[in-house]
Amino acid sequence: MGRLTARRDVVRLTEGGSTTRRDTLAVEEPLEIRAAGRQFAVTMRTPGDDIELTQGFLLTEGLIGSREDIRTIRYCDGVDDEGRNTYNVLDVDFAADVDLDAPSLQRNLYVSSSCGVCGKASLDAVRSTSRYATADADLTISAALLCAMPPKLRAAQRIFESTGGLHAAGLFTPDGELLAIREDVGRHNAVDKVIGWALEQGRVPLRRTVLLVSGRASFELVQKAVMAGIPVLAAVSAPSSLAADLAEDSHVTLVGFLRGAEMNIYTHAGRVVRP
Repeated sequence: MGRLTARRDVVRLTEGGSTTRRDTLAVEEPLEIRAAGRQFAVTMRTPGDDIELTQGFLLTEGLIGSREDIRTIRYCDGVDDEGRNTYNVLDVDFAADVDLDAPSLQRNLYVSSSCGVCGKASLDAVRSTSRYATADADLTISAALLCAMPPKLRAAQRIFESTGGLHAAGLFTPDGELLAIREDVGRHNAVDKVIGWALEQGRVPLRRTVLLVSGRASFELVQKAVMAGIPVLAAVSAPSSLAADLAEDSHVTLVGFLRGAEMNIYTHAGRVVRP
């Protein structure tokens, strides 16, 4: 596995003058995902949990529905200029019944750490590829338990403490238990990592969970929740209008500005039990 953090000299300016010191940065490196030896996607990510990231990405893109759709995922041999293994290429060997000639496997995607998967901003596209409905999810959660989740997520962020530069995604039970947390320079990568973890654990569809993200709620994050069967997506910041449209259409409860004892519930508020 590659480095998660890197050290760099910086010039620190304050009212008292300037100093030179070492600062810790979150590492950002490309991960190339190959399908049967062919390049399928490249994402900028924080190294670590790459197999979970790939599994979650394949699920939320509608290419697989379960862990059984994948035979193996392995790192390809590769070295940098100093002869070290780069760990930046993964090759996926799919099960025999996965259609390798599907259009989604033929396109070359570049996924930046900020924008998510481009070209999918269509409610119809998500509806046609999702396998796990959230409409029948009978999950309810108290507002008090929701409000207690952001501090738990923040306390569990290992790398953010030293860098201040990573997003986090956490899966919670309706009772407020943190099942898994992953960090990454990209919000969508952090979400794919926790969904990939759940896929490996046989927990998908995730109809009895709440997904909490440390930043805003974009269309791509709602898409990923829908594809994994997650009925509640909460964010500490704002959602976009298209995210709210997709959440409404897909029966996902979308919560934004979850801070302290306050929140905005944008869609399907009946799942949140208030005093």
